[in-house]
Amino acid sequence: MYVALNSVTISGRAQWPEFAHLAHRAGYGGVDVNLGRAMDEGVDSTRALFKELNLKPASIGLPLEFRKDEATFQKGLNNLEKAAQFARAIACPRMVTWIMASSDTPKPELRKMYKERFQACSEVLARSQVRLGLEFLGPLNLRKRAPHEFIWKMDEMLEFAMECGPSIGLLLDSWHWHHAGATPRDIVAAGKPRIVHVHLADAPNLPPEKILDSERLLPGEGVIDWAGFFGALKKIGYEDGMSLEIFGRGLKEMSAEEAARLALNTTLALLRKHDVA
Repeated sequence: MYVALNSVTISGRAQWPEFAHLAHRAGYGGVDVNLGRAMDEGVDSTRALFKELNLKPASIGLPLEFRKDEATFQKGLNNLEKAAQFARAIACPRMVTWIMASSDTPKPELRKMYKERFQACSEVLARSQVRLGLEFLGPLNLRKRAPHEFIWKMDEMLEFAMECGPSIGLLLDSWHWHHAGATPRDIVAAGKPRIVHVHLADAPNLPPEKILDSERLLPGEGVIDWAGFFGALKKIGYEDGMSLEIFGRGLKEMSAEEAARLALNTTLALLRKHDVA
């Protein structure tokens, strides 16, 4: 396992490829990839960048819109093959996206539509041996934002992902894992093949109704069961990136590089404590 930088932690204040250079200067082992800009640079240039900076490409955002109308989805699906081939070529066969925990659309109807769309994605991604991780969102305020609650529990999202195809798994975010009431057993039940990528952030000791998704702590500063979380990841043999996705916490008041260094150093101390790094 290695720690990767996500652009959220520096409030998006560095564009690709400078974002990768910043991650290198701060001491990260990996970095989340801006697909559009990296594809503009090309496969050879992108691979050379990772080699020069001694960084691993951790994950890529799913480059299509599945939440809107069918025409928009199909347009994105038509371009997914090329993106998947690029992801494979730069040794980053991992894409991720998030699914809102509530919707204006009734759950059965929305579930049917999403299942059909992710099945179509799975078929395309499988040809390039790329996996897609679906992120479940746990905080109460997100589950109550819209009239109809959707999938927000880890075990239910795992079941849904498995129905969508062999290329579909989970984006496991410690923040959402905690607020969804998931346990280390849920991680073990998913297993290495279905944990596509991991995000790290910590949670304050507040009641559920006071939790804001935009206010997170650095790993080790809050109340998340890190012994259980990391212990389960080690048990299943997870060995890819763990991207820091820290909203808030005053990081935007620092320079981008200061924020990146603080987030990494705090996380590395936690990893050493739990014999992960």
